[in-house]
Amino acid sequence: MKQTKLFFLAAFCLIAMAATAQNQQRQPQTKGQLNAQKLASTLYLIENFYVDTANIDKVTEDAIVAALKELDPHSAYISKKDVEKANEPLVGSFEGIGVTFQLIRDTITVISPVAGGPSEKVGIMAGDQFIKIDGEECFGKKVDNEYVQKHLRGKKGTKVTVSVKRGSDKELLDFEIIRDKIPLNSINAAYMLDNHVGYIKLDRFAQESTAEFKEAWAKLQAQGMESLIFDLRGNTGGYLNTAIELVDQFITENKLIVFTEGINSPRQEWRSTKSGLYTIGKLVVLIDEGSASASEIFSGAMQDHDRGVVIGRRSFGKGLVQRPFNLPDGSQIRLTTSRYHTPSGRCIQRPYENGVEDYAKEMTKRLEHGEYFHADSIHFPDSLKYKTDGGRTVYGGGGIMPDIFIPVDTSFNSKLYTNLVRKGALNRFTTDYALKHRDKLKAEYGDFKNFNKRFEVGQDLVEGLKKAAEEAKVEWNDEQFKRSEQFILLQMKALIARNVWETQQYYEVMSSVDPGIKKAMEIIGNEKEYKRILKGK
Repeated sequence: MKQTKLFFLAAFCLIAMAATAQNQQRQPQTKGQLNAQKLASTLYLIENFYVDTANIDKVTEDAIVAALKELDPHSAYISKKDVEKANEPLVGSFEGIGVTFQLIRDTITVISPVAGGPSEKVGIMAGDQFIKIDGEECFGKKVDNEYVQKHLRGKKGTKVTVSVKRGSDKELLDFEIIRDKIPLNSINAAYMLDNHVGYIKLDRFAQESTAEFKEAWAKLQAQGMESLIFDLRGNTGGYLNTAIELVDQFITENKLIVFTEGINSPRQEWRSTKSGLYTIGKLVVLIDEGSASASEIFSGAMQDHDRGVVIGRRSFGKGLVQRPFNLPDGSQIRLTTSRYHTPSGRCIQRPYENGVEDYAKEMTKRLEHGEYFHADSIHFPDSLKYKTDGGRTVYGGGGIMPDIFIPVDTSFNSKLYTNLVRKGALNRFTTDYALKHRDKLKAEYGDFKNFNKRFEVGQDLVEGLKKAAEEAKVEWNDEQFKRSEQFILLQMKALIARNVWETQQYYEVMSSVDPGIKKAMEIIGNEKEYKRILKGK
């Protein structure tokens, strides 16, 4: 095999050299041709003449990574084994057994089976603990998220057997599960905040996000929605086409949504169609420093067309377009080919001329400059001024600056709270509690609505959290607890609700103390102020 590979490499180099000689006689080579030959010759020399055995695959990958790093912060190389994994969150599904799980004390514990999925069909229940997978013990220090994915995910139609401990039963229950396609939803929550205002939380711009949005919109409209809060905080982006489709739902026909342009990529524009579902009605878009790429296309379009009020903090500032190029071995290069621009002409991308490492420190620099707490710490040069449809001034230079600034809320923060979260004590205790009391809570409250109204975190749960903190080696401090008490108790309630019902219920509980949602509700409720912001007066 080695000799065959060497033969082809040698033949390739001889052909390349012969072609070079012929080309030199006919016409001068381009720099690209010369550099390609230079790289191929270097790899050939390393493999055949280097003093020790060289891992030529690693050398090649390292060379590609290093080359891309010199270009910009977002051009990237993805190895063959990681290509599918990298695409998975955006494609909107994966193949596996269909459970939401947590690792509790090194044991795979089912939080809930996916409705209609393979596990639910065979009888897997919330609270089940996986003890064996295909006859092999699956608990202890060897078990982490990667282990679970490796053993439980797999091609549709393949079988896996699991041995499960259920409640206090001494005997394990055996299940044979046939893997299937499992949907990954990109909308985390869609519910009514009051009788007139709806709320939708979009986690990423995935393949099925537009269909999910239409379904969520229809549900909220049926409940009387007249105004909408669209939450893109922490949304790192996704597919350009999905961003365009979602912008199209909010603006009238033939308006510019976004355009891209690069030295080797001519200007390309996308415009709205007649298909908008929500072109009339109050809209607030929530963003923060974690909102990037497609999130910035969306919020930038809403702002430039004066369609909605943008509330939060300056967005991430990623406006470089990556196009995937497949390599012969199945790996992939995602190469930056152009830049995004909002309808007014703003470039979303923040500067990166000081290198990738400096670029990566941007969020730390924002914290040091006080940007998370004071809007006036952000300065834009007059050369980057742009105008919205209605004549409002907006700025380019990286990211979307909101119409209304919301500082980071630190009122609840304490070292105790940080450690309870960081060391997993808060999450572990609430998960344990929900699993043990799920049936009791459902029997007592019936549904989440009643739970949310009536359930209170009592002293017994606080004492339980103290024990969980002790197990996690978190030092309990009563003074710090008092400072964070209201928020910790609400977090406990929200996490219990999430584990008994769905992810959405976590957001519903926490919305009562969310500064962004509070401000959005205030603006929506004030007709005069809402119009004033959009007119820039």
